[in-house]
Amino acid sequence: MNLPLSELPTPALLIDRAKLERNVADMAALTASAGVRLRPHFKASKCLEVARLQLEYGATGFTCATMGEVRALSDAGIDDLIWAHQPVGPAKVAFAVSTGVTVALDSVEAAEPLAAAARAAGVRLPYVIEVDTGLGRAGVAPEDAVALAGELAGLGSLRLRGVLTHEGHLMTYLGDRDGLEKAGRRVGEALAGVAGELAATGHACEIVSVGSTPGAASAPFVPGVTEARAGTYVFYDGNQVALGSAGEDRCALTVLTRVVSVPRGEGTAITDAGLKAMSSDASVRGPGFGVVLGRPGVVFGKANEEHGYLSGADGLRVGELLRILPNHGCGVVNMWSSAYVVEDGRAVARWPITGRH
Repeated sequence: MNLPLSELPTPALLIDRAKLERNVADMAALTASAGVRLRPHFKASKCLEVARLQLEYGATGFTCATMGEVRALSDAGIDDLIWAHQPVGPAKVAFAVSTGVTVALDSVEAAEPLAAAARAAGVRLPYVIEVDTGLGRAGVAPEDAVALAGELAGLGSLRLRGVLTHEGHLMTYLGDRDGLEKAGRRVGEALAGVAGELAATGHACEIVSVGSTPGAASAPFVPGVTEARAGTYVFYDGNQVALGSAGEDRCALTVLTRVVSVPRGEGTAITDAGLKAMSSDASVRGPGFGVVLGRPGVVFGKANEEHGYLSGADGLRVGELLRILPNHGCGVVNMWSSAYVVEDGRAVARWPITGRH
């Protein structure tokens, strides 16, 4: 394949290969300087070609969110996976036990069916304790982790590998990069403290895992942390630019779209990239579905399934090509079955996206 972008059907998902490789190399160097392993989150790309590039640059395993992601990597011969989602329900329990993937747990209620299934299969299922260090989503409170580890040890067929957290609350520090990095260090300190308490009470803790792109320059640098699970860094996106994680020039993922209608004359334009191309993930900067690159006065403020509505679009004409920087790359990737790889302004390959629901 070697096509000018003007010949691609739109909308189209684009990956800039040079920016992708630079992002992968830079994160590998950053985590190496922190002295920790890198276990990227596969949901950011859902693309085996990207995963293989990350492995080439030293990634030691991957984080997964879904059974589909675990299956895609396992089928490709990639192992040492953490399924960072509580596997609740018979189908997920059976899948976890059959694959032997390391799972995340935060309660006895979630653990008991897993332990029973592992016992019946004659295996010990590896797990990490998920700790809530400020996000307020899943995870045990730090002060309750030791008690939970003791209860899970009593089930007999589970094997503790360590602790894990996701510092997603760092996304709230818009315009305060110093505050964001201080909060990231507090996350690392809290998780390392939990790991120390577990070790002191006889619970093995080989993995002390923090995970986010905005926290990559802070949380992994705390002594006692052993690995980082950043994901969005492979592409970056509008939210990461707004948070100061990267400049717009580092963003490797865009959506190519065409203006298909200018129904009300100057100032308004309709494109063929709507919710099914962009996802509905919000911007940390406010409303809107993405940044129209190279058009600072144009706002992508509304979308239907197949249509995007641009305001401030003076001068745009039917047929014109635009590039949209997504708010959140992970959500956009999940909308697509493939992406075009771009080099020097031309599409040179098409990579499958896998592990979708």
